[in-house]
This record gives sequence, C-alpha cells and structure tokens, in this order.
Amino acid sequence: MSSPSRGPQPGRNAGQDGRADFRKDFIRDLVDAAGAPVVVMPLPAWERLYNSATARKIFIIVVLALGWEAYARWLDNPLLFPTLGATLAALRDGMIGGELPARISVSIGVLLVGYGAGVVLAFAFAVVAITSRLGTDVLETLTAMFNPLPAIALLPLALLWFGLGNASIVFVLIHSVLWAVALNAHAGFRAVSEITRMVGRNYGLAGIALVWQILLPAAFPSILAGLKIGWAFAWRTLIAAELVFGATSGSGGLGWYIYENKNQIEIPNVFAGLLTVILIGLAVENLIFGTVERRTVRRWGMQSYG
Repeated sequence: MSSPSRGPQPGRNAGQDGRADFRKDFIRDLVDAAGAPVVVMPLPAWERLYNSATARKIFIIVVLALGWEAYARWLDNPLLFPTLGATLAALRDGMIGGELPARISVSIGVLLVGYGAGVVLAFAFAVVAITSRLGTDVLETLTAMFNPLPAIALLPLALLWFGLGNASIVFVLIHSVLWAVALNAHAGFRAVSEITRMVGRNYGLAGIALVWQILLPAAFPSILAGLKIGWAFAWRTLIAAELVFGATSGSGGLGWYIYENKNQIEIPNVFAGLLTVILIGLAVENLIFGTVERRTVRRWGMQSYG
C-alpha cells in the first residue's frame, strides 16, 4: 500500500512543480538583555513644560497678567482700571501696613465656621437620603426648592432674624454650601455599583458603617467635586455679604475693605482687595483641594493625571 501523501513539511516550501524546496533555517543566539544598550530620547524642553500642569497654569496666569497690564496702559485711566504694577504696590502696602492681613483673618474665620457647618449638614442630609427612601424624597424636594435661591437673597431675612454680626453671615454661608455639597454627595453615593454594595453587606456592614467604609471611599470623587463647588459658593457669598455688612455696620473682612476703598476712590486698593480674593481662591484650590485630590482619588486610580 502506498503511504498517504503529506503536505509540505516544516522547513519546506512547495514549488510550482509540486516538489518541496528546502528552506534555510536561521538560528539566532540569545543576547543578554542586561548588557544591551538602552537608547533614551529626551523630550524637548517645551514638551516637558507642556506635560506639567503647574507650568501650564503658570503660563495662563502670566498671559492674563500681561493682558491686564497692556489693557490698563492702553486705557490710561487709573480711576477706572489701574495697572497691575499699581495694584501690586497697593497689595504690598496693605500687607506691610497690616490692614489686609487683619481683614483676611476676619473673612477666613467666618468662612471656616459657615463652610464647616454647611458641610456637616450636607453629609447628614446625604446619609439620611441614601439610607431611606423618605430621606431621598426629602433631600430632592428641599434641593429643588432652595438650591436655585441665591444665598445673598436671604441676607435681609438673616438681618431680621440674627441682627448685625457674624451669625447672619454664617447663616447665608450655610445655605450656599449645603445644597451643592449634599447633591454631589448623594449623586456619588447613588453612583456606587450594586456589586460594591453587596461586598460591604457580605462583610456584615449596614447603615452608617456601610456608608463610612464602602460608599464614602467609592463616592469620594463626587464628594470632592461638591466640596470644591461649595467652597467657591461660600467664598463669593462671604465677600458679597461683607460688602453689605460693611456698608451698614462699618466692620468686616475683605468685602468691607473693598467697599471702604471704593468710597474713598482708592481704586488700586480696590483691585488689591479683589486680587487678594483671587489669590486666596487659587491657593485653596491648588494647595488644599489639589493635595487632597492627589493623595486620594488619583492615588486610588479613580482619576487620571492632567
């Protein structure tokens, strides 16, 4: 019997005439990777700078500062728009004289009280809402009613209820912080997957323990976003409230400093006060919230680096 025909064997190629042609095999010697040279192509300087978020932000600030100075020089009217140099000089004099640090300490002290109270109440609302259906209905109803209401619109009522003083400012600060933080926290809690919740229940967690150990870390990106929004709302509400309180009681923080210098036609000082508000906002955003963000959600792999 004839043996069955076989196709081209390894190491062979079938030619046009049907005969198998032998192919030359190549044997490569293994090379020790540890001794192999490594070629590193350094990035250009501009690309390294562009990859740095800090460098990009500094570039934006420098461009804005140059635009400020150019527009002020072109306008050439210090009563309407002083130059950046004049504003920085007024800021330096205010810091050296001690007036600006005193105003800053007053504003920050009131802000911390109002912001802290608002955050605590917001988390209380969010926890109650995530643990019961009735709590969810209460939070959704209250946020729909009060979140669109500007905090500064409650200032006349706060004056009637609490009188002139820090209590009225704290009241409007709580209102400005409460709903934004509660909404973001509740949205973050609801976005946690059911599998993650089941893992917590398998460990015997329920109620506050489930929220603290499972829901809070999983929802922290949304919570952090709410804290940022609440901070911004509180800071601008505080300055606006101090403008009104400064006009009525003659005391206050940065808002009163701006109002007082406006009445005295010290426009560089007005811009120095506004610049101080901006600088404090930048410092809180990048130093405090930025540090928390890097050490939590980015380290946990829940957010990519910019």
